[in-house]
Amino acid sequence: MEISIIINNYKTRGLLKQCLKGIYLFPPSCPYEVIVVDNNSQDGSIEMVREGFARVKLIAATENLGHHKGNNLGIKNSRGKYVVIMNTDIAILDDSFDRLYKFMEEHPETALVGPKLKNPDGSIQSSCLRFPSVITPFYRRTFFGLLPGAKKKLAQYLMADFSHSETRTVDWILGAFEMVRKSAIDKVGLMDEYLYLYFGDVAWCREFWRHQMPVYYFADANIIHYHKRESAGSGIWSKIFWIHTIDWIKYLLKYRKYDVTHS
Repeated sequence: MEISIIINNYKTRGLLKQCLKGIYLFPPSCPYEVIVVDNNSQDGSIEMVREGFARVKLIAATENLGHHKGNNLGIKNSRGKYVVIMNTDIAILDDSFDRLYKFMEEHPETALVGPKLKNPDGSIQSSCLRFPSVITPFYRRTFFGLLPGAKKKLAQYLMADFSHSETRTVDWILGAFEMVRKSAIDKVGLMDEYLYLYFGDVAWCREFWRHQMPVYYFADANIIHYHKRESAGSGIWSKIFWIHTIDWIKYLLKYRKYDVTHS
């Protein structure tokens, strides 16, 4: 088995269905498997997968495990040389699986690669970023981010100086879609379950870099991401806002002590 595609689902039945259709319209040409971890959605997702996608390996959790623990459950049940972590709001439009697979085969030192992601209107998303500073989330979610100095720092964080037209090493890749070498996971460990929903992608990439295993942004792909920044759009009293805030504090306490540098 070469590629294990893991989709962690929670109450997104419609998106999951479209995501699976895209995979089977443009599947990898090498041996692959698709694993869906359902986090007790209770919205018909399990029945939809069983009735419409018999080839999918379905794992029905009895509770909402969150992003990291849910994906880890999928990884533990995977057989592929490479693992693809993929959100339900991803649409595959071409042979991007094969292109990413070829890149990883030709760059055996690489731990993780993430493709160019586009918005539905064709504009490019900020899917590769520089490591955040302590104050970055504060700037992104308050009016202080409108100040000139904050705007400059946010532009640097979002890699606004990068055209996104070339394949290159980057600090970290957005966890909506990433292909990871299984042997690299075996070396640094699974996604950090100390973090529930956010910053696991940042932490993972930090660990790969800390072990001298590069992280790449791959420009030659055509993938749509129906991105919705729930934590940014929610108010200060919402549950998602505080999950995001708590995960950020946990991330800082655990990972900021490590100095990670690369060329």
